[in-house]
Formats: sequence, C-alpha cells, structure tokens
Amino acid sequence: MKFRTGLMLGAAAMTGLALTFHPGHNNGVGFVATPALAENAAPDASPTSNHAETYRLLTLFGTVLDLVRADYVEPVSDRDLITNALNGMLSGLDPHSSYMTQKQYDDMMVQMKGEFGGLGLELQQQDGHIRVVSPIDGTPGFRAGIKPGDYIIAVDGHTIDGTPLDEAVKKMRGKANTKITLTLVREKTPKPITVTLTREIIHIDVVKSALYDRIGYLRIAQFNETTEKELLKGYNSLKQQAGGKLGGLVLDLRNDPGGLLDQAVEVSSSFIRTGEIVSTRARHPKDSQRWDAHGTDITDGLPMVVLINGGSASASEIVSGALQDHHRAVLIGTRTFGKGSVQSIIPIPGNGAVRLTTARYYTPSGRSIQALGITPDIVVKETREDPAFSLREADLEHILKNQGGNQTKAQPRTDLPAIAKIIPDQPPANWPEFEYNKPNTDFQLQEGLRVVRSMAGLPAPDPTATLPPVKPAAKTDCPAHN
Repeated sequence: MKFRTGLMLGAAAMTGLALTFHPGHNNGVGFVATPALAENAAPDASPTSNHAETYRLLTLFGTVLDLVRADYVEPVSDRDLITNALNGMLSGLDPHSSYMTQKQYDDMMVQMKGEFGGLGLELQQQDGHIRVVSPIDGTPGFRAGIKPGDYIIAVDGHTIDGTPLDEAVKKMRGKANTKITLTLVREKTPKPITVTLTREIIHIDVVKSALYDRIGYLRIAQFNETTEKELLKGYNSLKQQAGGKLGGLVLDLRNDPGGLLDQAVEVSSSFIRTGEIVSTRARHPKDSQRWDAHGTDITDGLPMVVLINGGSASASEIVSGALQDHHRAVLIGTRTFGKGSVQSIIPIPGNGAVRLTTARYYTPSGRSIQALGITPDIVVKETREDPAFSLREADLEHILKNQGGNQTKAQPRTDLPAIAKIIPDQPPANWPEFEYNKPNTDFQLQEGLRVVRSMAGLPAPDPTATLPPVKPAAKTDCPAHN
C-alpha cells in the first residue's frame, strides 16, 4: 500500500504532513492495492547499473554488520542495527525521508485521525538535539508557553541530548493526568527554562471559528482527515451567527505545520472556483499530477485575508500559495517555512513504513517554494523582536534544490486594497504582550481584520489608536561612562 505525504513535523515525533492517500494515482482518499515493494516494477536504468559494484557494497555492509555484532562494547540486536542502517540510508537523502518502525507508523496513523496522548508538541531532531517546531493550540505544551525554536534538553531531570527522536518522544508520553518536567533552552534566554506539565489525551480541534462584528475568523491548526468537513461546518456556523450577512473572512494558517494533501486541495477549492490548485512533478513523468478547483466558492467571493508565518508549512503553503496566485486572498504576516517537496509513505507489512521524497510541488503559477517559502503580500511581524534564529526549510541539512519551476520573478500585486500602504510591519512599542485567550493582543490578527474590513467597505479603525500613550524614558542622574 502507498500513500503520499508532505512535511511531517509531528506532535510526537512526527512533523506535520501533507498527505494524500491514493489508489494508484487517484486524487481521492483511500489505500492503494499496490504491493509495498513491487517485485515486478520496471528496473531503473540509473543511478547504478553496475551490479558487481552493488554486490561489493552490500558485502561491505555485511562486513561492518558482523564487526559491530562481534566487537561492539555491548550486545546489540540485529533488529536495532538494521533499523539504524535504514534510518541512516533514508535520513541521509533529505530532511523528510526516513524509516518508521511499526510503532512509529501506527502512531502517525493515530495522529492523522486527530487524537493522541502526550503534550501536544510538534518536534523535530536536528544535529542530535530535539527542537520544538510548534506547540499545538490549546494543548499542555501550548499553555505552558513552550515556543517554536525551543530545544528540549532534559525530561524529568534526565538529559535527552543525542537521544533518537522516537526515544525522546517515548519519554515524554505517559498516562493522562501524570506530571512531567521539561528543561528547555531558548535563544536569548541566559539560563535553561524548566516547565512542569500534565499529560493529557490530545484532541486536536483542527478548525476554530470566531465572529468579529461581521468578519468571520477560521483557524486551521493542521490538515487531517476531518479538516475540510470542519471548515465547512465552521463557516456555516459563522454565517448563521452573522444572520447571513458576513462581510469578509480571515483564514489563519499560522503555525500550521501541514497535513493531508487532499485536504489542502479541498480547502483551497472551497474558496477558488476554477483553475489549478497545485501540481506535483516526480522523477518519472507518469507519476506527476495536477489538482484543479471544483467550481464552488463557499463564500461566494467574500473578501479574504490569510494569516501566515514561519510555522506555516507544507499543506498550509499549498493553500496560501493557491489563494495568492489566484488573487483570491491577501496574505498577511511573515514568510512561510518553505517545504516544497512531497513524500510517499510506503508501508512494509509488519515492519513499519518508509517515508520517501518522491516529488516536488508547484503553485498554480508554476513556482516552487522549496527552501524559499511564500512571501506575504503585506508583511506584518508578530512582535518587535527580531527572530534570533530561523526555523525554515533552508536551514536544514541536505535539502532538495529548488528547481523545475517558474523562475520568473513574481510581479508585485496591483490589486491590493489602498489600506495596504499604511499597515505597519510591526506592532508599536506599547502594544500589549500576546495572550492566547485575548484576540486584541494578537497584532497580526488585528491588522488582518483591519484589512478585510476595508476590503468589505466596513469601518476599519486603527487597532493602535486606543493604546495608552508610551511612557517617556526615565531620567537618570548617572554620569555617562566612556
């Protein structure tokens, strides 16, 4: 069986996906009846047709295996040795190819159904360290204030630096309602941070909604099997709350690490009537695909703003790229992650699965966002602080090259609303600190609402106008020092 994925930045070892389950090359969702490792597949003429060389290298592998078996300082099982070898073979290709044990594969399938146990952290391993890609909205990790880019160096006082990702995740998982203490290292924070959390069953609310006067707000946390259905439910609820008089819509894809590719297509098609949504180009031309819109726009053309940032990846980038290329929405925020490749998950019955990069994907205009990301139409930062480090695809080891796409430099949009010229690119110095349950502290959201209100012909007041005045700097009598 085979199904296709995108970025995996997972809430437990996985890292958010753009998955599409497909029978053969169907665009729908479902398992394929192809053998996991097809014995009669047509042989590839490259990269190595020298069978003698291949056998020599396999003999070398066997020799090293025997040496480790016989002389390593302590016994190691053959299964562990082979699993490590498989991991090395695949992870050495690019950051998103890997081998999954049966347990890891089962965990991934549970995650994609939207419920699992743990802390609600999307984690990734880099250079032997465990790094937080994103906390999931409303989970213990999110409520504890864990931030993207934090490094987890210890669990319950025991170091996990150098520990394989799946082993680190096992230490973090446990029974619901049990305590766990994490030690974090955060850029620009001089001392390690210790947080104590309570584990719980993670129920992912993939879509959240809110109504701000006549402007609807839909937040997609990730793209799993229910996203498109929940999006439609959320939109219909907003329309009902507004008495059928919605003026516009804000779609929030910030810190959404991805999900099912077919769901990205369905969400895009909910707002784009006609034309291409996304295409993929594989090594073999017959495996390349294209997905088109379905002819409906659930909003009937309402003004739209999409919020994005560096945590928007994979499926999120497919949606934002399609909406931007079709000029269907105005993108506000900061540049996205830049994950422009597609992976195929190939189950090996009884022995887990292989996650293998098999294609690049392209936006409707033919551009590849691999290692580049999507640039918003209006740049608006979350805070005044400059990020101390990057969390994007371009910073990972041995990434795929950006190639095969439309290399023409994108022309600035000429259809942006007039208000775009006066939107500040960062909050003022007296902007309140962000609090999850207080939307008025979310600067990107407030500026997004301002833009979409303007597009809808509604009053669009400046959210900074009601802030208290900035306090003057305190005077000091201390003499200056040279």
